[in-house]
Amino acid sequence: MSLPRGIRNNNPLNIRRSRVKWQGIKAQVSDAQFCEFESLEWGWRAAFRLLTRTYYHEYRLYTIRAIVSRWAPACENNTRAYIDNVARLTGIGPDDPIGIPSDKPGRWIAVGLAMAIQENGNASIDYFAMLRGWDLARGSL
Repeated sequence: MSLPRGIRNNNPLNIRRSRVKWQGIKAQVSDAQFCEFESLEWGWRAAFRLLTRTYYHEYRLYTIRAIVSRWAPACENNTRAYIDNVARLTGIGPDDPIGIPSDKPGRWIAVGLAMAIQENGNASIDYFAMLRGWDLARGSL
């Protein structure tokens, strides 16, 4: 059984390739659509930076529904099921504010984890890599 694409690419939220020069991005890649990172920590870092800096601070998206609606649009996903699953896994209502990332880090980590489970299933999640990725995203390492 092969690993899910996001885990193979060390990209647990399946961030699409773009012009962004992420730290920890692989120089040689084989996936034409999605970023490939040197390690899961770097993939988690990118995911948490996107969620807490771009989605929260720049786009001003404060709820699971707002974030997932942009992250997983209906033209590519069953967005409603994605929202419902992230809300169920986190225990945060789809329209409840997640909170300021620096004040509520556990809630943001939970949202990222639930999104990774939605993207890849839960059998291949490395929780320690996720926590190290959070620290990298917050500048703690």
